[in-house]
Amino acid sequence: MAPAESRSSSWNFGPGPLREFWYQAFHRLPLSERLIDGNPEAVRAYLRHFWEHWSGPEFTLSDAHLDHLVSVYGPPGAFTASVQWYRAGAGTATAAVSETIPAPEDRLATPAVVLWPEHDPLFPREWSDRIDAFFSRARLRLVDGVGHYAPLEYPSVIAEEVRGFLAAEAT
Repeated sequence: MAPAESRSSSWNFGPGPLREFWYQAFHRLPLSERLIDGNPEAVRAYLRHFWEHWSGPEFTLSDAHLDHLVSVYGPPGAFTASVQWYRAGAGTATAAVSETIPAPEDRLATPAVVLWPEHDPLFPREWSDRIDAFFSRARLRLVDGVGHYAPLEYPSVIAEEVRGFLAAEAT
């Protein structure tokens, strides 16, 4: 793989990952509000799509969790409120294209562990080679068998890393 410094930021948006980011543009359209907001069954179908598509092969969102999500995002105005971050232009694929690699002295120096799942279609594993281009004190930990939803798919790994970090800081 080419070094991170020589790779164009457009590499991030090749055909595979690009097809995963459609929801960002959709959230910015008034159509998303008309189709989904205040319609619990549309909310259920929409959220189920992401949970089934972005989760690891062994993870299934329970009906109770999905019911809870629908109860939160289903009332009128709730879905629209939840997508305002995208409507404000933050976190979009468009913003990421302007990403620049900081000079070595400007990289984040806070110790960090980056947990990278095996089955996250938004952030393919091959992108993990760029961590050192942004962090000067990061450690990569690959998490096999899981997808995008870290707190539900691999909470024990997160807890293990937090405990390890706290123990190291205490010494």
